[in-house]
Amino acid sequence: MIRTITLVVIFSLATVTASHAQEPKSWTLKECIDVALENNLRIKRSFYNVETFKANLLQSKAGFLPTLNAGGSYNQNYGRALNPVTNLFVNRDNNTINVQGIASWNLFNGLRVQNSFRAGQRDVVAAEKDLEKAKNDLILNVVTLYTNVIFNQELFHNARLQLSSSQQQLERIQKQVAAGSLPLASQLNQEAQVATNEVNLINQENTLNLSLLQLKQAMQIPGNTPMQVVVPEIEAEDLVLSQTAEDIYQLSLGIMPEILSARLKLESAEYGLKAARGNYYPRLNLNASAQSNYASVSDVPRSQLDGTFSLSNNPFGEVQGTGQQVFGYVPNTIQVAEGYGRREQLEDNLFKSVGVQLNIPILNGLATRANVQRSKINKSLAEVAIQENENALRQSIETAYNDAVAASKSYTSSLKQVKAQEEAYRINKQRYEIGAINFVEYQVSENDLFRSRSDLTRAKYSFIFRKKVLDFYQGKPIEF
Repeated sequence: MIRTITLVVIFSLATVTASHAQEPKSWTLKECIDVALENNLRIKRSFYNVETFKANLLQSKAGFLPTLNAGGSYNQNYGRALNPVTNLFVNRDNNTINVQGIASWNLFNGLRVQNSFRAGQRDVVAAEKDLEKAKNDLILNVVTLYTNVIFNQELFHNARLQLSSSQQQLERIQKQVAAGSLPLASQLNQEAQVATNEVNLINQENTLNLSLLQLKQAMQIPGNTPMQVVVPEIEAEDLVLSQTAEDIYQLSLGIMPEILSARLKLESAEYGLKAARGNYYPRLNLNASAQSNYASVSDVPRSQLDGTFSLSNNPFGEVQGTGQQVFGYVPNTIQVAEGYGRREQLEDNLFKSVGVQLNIPILNGLATRANVQRSKINKSLAEVAIQENENALRQSIETAYNDAVAASKSYTSSLKQVKAQEEAYRINKQRYEIGAINFVEYQVSENDLFRSRSDLTRAKYSFIFRKKVLDFYQGKPIEF
């Protein structure tokens, strides 16, 4: 017996623990927005786009600095080789080392570097505004879906109340039919109404689940994640829109990121055009270089070249056909303790140069002219983009404003309608219970009440959302 009780207790605790683990988390609007911003791939793509433009700006900034490059090589040579010191060929294996450094500084290139840098600055800020615009679009989408969930929860609650009311009414009718005060037809009609309300409840539940799924998808979380949203304390008491659509539009022109981005891109295109025109001007560069080399064939064991040459007493050969002997110069040497090694050769063979280079463009296949034409087109496209963004913003604000006005009127009308339907339903319910009206009249009254409550819920959340959207266009954060 004790063992049985223990098993029952363990099973009960396990059941409670499992049900607690499956309890859905309650999400606030801010939590939904934060998760969506963190997981959204479009936001990540926009972020990396900003980083790309920052890298481009860094490269443009480095254009003001001189270039400096160093290099070297080591080679192992076999057979006949040229002695770089005597400039004579020798037949022996050798190795060579070459080192060099080259520097160049642009003094003038038609202000292309300056204009490219200014264009890059605008591109970075414009990309940041595009990132902000992507975040705003996602926030609006999440708020819309979140509001839809709340709205569908209200409709589901209303459908459940209607089903409960019809079930209670069925119980009363069944008692009256059993007592013989009502005909069986009344019970059958009520059972049909209960079945209709059950179907309506199922439909509302499906709609609620679909809206939850859409919210989860916007947040980039699995669809099977248990979830319920927190219904904020929101009231639609302020039904007055103090500003006109034009006032809101004019204010939004100075704060909406898509407008600011389009304007910055136009400025970038203007600087890009100036940079392209800079190719018409001459370019002036200051160049400097240094290089040295070493060759093992120049090593003189236990001797060092003194830097002078003398005529050899021994002929190198004779001219074929004439037999004339050929003499040449050989390096003079002095005996020292060490050979003429790498360090000495690299120091002695060091060569330096400094110069100024001027390039004057005359004919380059009309490449500069084509680049200028493309830059002009980009500038024109940027101007069109500004107009497109302004028109889209105006249309969005006007639509949201008209929707808010309509929702405000619908909400006011629905409030009056619900009050009237509640009173009518109360009276008709009493009359039906005493047999003053038939079942059809009573059912029509109940359906009208349910429909008016649904209309009120729809108008309430529609107005609240449209009002929040208008606040958003004025730079105010969307929060409930």
